Amino acid sequence: MVFNYVVYKITFPNGKIYVGKDEGGLGHSLSYFGSWDANLVEQDFSKAELQDLTLRKQILFESESKEEIRRMESVLIRELRSSDPSIGYNQTHKKRETEKSST
Repeated sequence: MVFNYVVYKITFPNGKIYVGKDEGGLGHSLSYFGSWDANLVEQDFSKAELQDLTLRKQILFESESKEEIRRMESVLIRELRSSDPSIGYNQTHKKRETEKSST
């Protein structure tokens, strides 16, 4: 196993990102690309674009601790603003509608 547990960032061809964690098994699997919502991503691309889709995966943080990975995933989702639909595809850590209307 090359990596322990990790937090990673996927960058899509349109520049939007997804931040996720891999805490399964004995550590990070190179073939794991997260649980992003495919339907959400498909809305941003044509069929032709989806036929030749290149994703970039970067390891942002590594740890032997699942608890630390979970904490850092939340921190990085907020810092990178990947739950902002104009920036990324994360569906967690979104502001509540009442918070949005008051800002």
